[in-house]
Amino acid sequence: MKSLAAIAALGMGIVAFGARAQDIEPGAAEPTTKQAPRQVAKTVPPALRTQKSGAATWQPLAEDGIALALNYTGEAAANATGGLRRDAAYTGQIYIGADLDFGKIAGLDGGTLHFAVTNRHGKSLSQIAIGNNTSVQEVWGTQNTHLAILTWEQKLFGGALDIEAGKSQANIHFLNSPLYCNFQSNSTCGNPTFVFKNSNFTYFPASSWMARAKVNIADRWFAHVGIYEVNPNRKRANDDGFSFSFKGGTGFIVPYELGYASDFTTDRLPRHYILGGWIDRGDYADPLRDDRGGVAILTGRPAATLKGRSGIYVRFDQMLTRPDPASERGLSIFGVAMTNLSGRVEERHFLELGLLQTGTFAGREHDTIGFVVNRQSFSDLAMERMRAARISAGGDGNIHRNQYMMELAYGAQIGAAIRLSPNIQYILNPDQTGAPFRSTGIKNALVFGFKFTIDALPLIGGMR
Repeated sequence: MKSLAAIAALGMGIVAFGARAQDIEPGAAEPTTKQAPRQVAKTVPPALRTQKSGAATWQPLAEDGIALALNYTGEAAANATGGLRRDAAYTGQIYIGADLDFGKIAGLDGGTLHFAVTNRHGKSLSQIAIGNNTSVQEVWGTQNTHLAILTWEQKLFGGALDIEAGKSQANIHFLNSPLYCNFQSNSTCGNPTFVFKNSNFTYFPASSWMARAKVNIADRWFAHVGIYEVNPNRKRANDDGFSFSFKGGTGFIVPYELGYASDFTTDRLPRHYILGGWIDRGDYADPLRDDRGGVAILTGRPAATLKGRSGIYVRFDQMLTRPDPASERGLSIFGVAMTNLSGRVEERHFLELGLLQTGTFAGREHDTIGFVVNRQSFSDLAMERMRAARISAGGDGNIHRNQYMMELAYGAQIGAAIRLSPNIQYILNPDQTGAPFRSTGIKNALVFGFKFTIDALPLIGGMR
């Protein structure tokens, strides 16, 4: 805890300096009226909802009830030191989506059809050159053309009840925040990574059958619950998401949240305070034992198949400063604490803390600078597995229990269509998931990254 607090304090100092710099910038002109929020099709997942241009996206079919999304995200990364070896990698994602408002199309008030397809391509630096269990490039994974979303959403009772069903993922509905994807590391963006290590929590863009319901239970208070199919077939490299079969399913996972939420229209300092968790009734592989009780990584036999895990988390984000109520400039803090409640799991707990300053310098209203640090703490079962592999390779059993990942990122909004985000990441005590039989520990890795998003609709609209 002391190490995490010290690292966080360093990052907070860097971000606070950025906040002070924009306050004392000579000649800085504050806006006199609040800019209209940029309209984005709902089907754009949280990982892509980071542009802050303040300009409305061109929507040629809006009057017909159709909102479109077309964008590209690229993420490059290179480790200058540490890891298994020095290398560089690039991965990218094409996103095509549409929301069809059936209130306008067919008079079905509150009904919306959501659709999205992705194409992911490229390589993961963590996989090829670092060897740890969490990618430093968030849009890596499911490297093909994939049906990501096909759902029907229905709002009832004036929007107090929101129901959605179809093919989608738990992580775009639960355990996410627009603040997270101002960063590139997959330990933060699009969700805190712990939940994917310790459960069958489904992730974008690998879609499976689902249903969820969210209800406003009091002013700014909500309850949210869902059920998502657990199907290993949906995570295979050759799966394209267009299968509507339940074949291969092993169970389901139920995420839930109870929380308090406000935004810029209802609160001078917007905030979210959320208690959540999951009940996982899908099959999973034992992190240590094989099907005969041996240590699977040494015997080479299949891991024992188990069923039944659960976990809990608390998360928050809170805007701390907002000098001008007509502007969204200001400093926000966010954090997450997660642990498992039952099951034989890979990690015992996860802690994260971050700061994000929106509005950095004069004229840079929608730029951001942020720092985030998190700690993954491995379970006794995972530690025993890693020690067994290290010792069998002739090394010692001195394995670090805690892996720290941190990132300093700047986001520059270039017009309505382009966002550029150079970043620096550091991994302290990388785990050896990708090189289990290495006889010595993996060196701490310093990674330079570059993330960018291009939204095609403003570009097309500007050329009209």
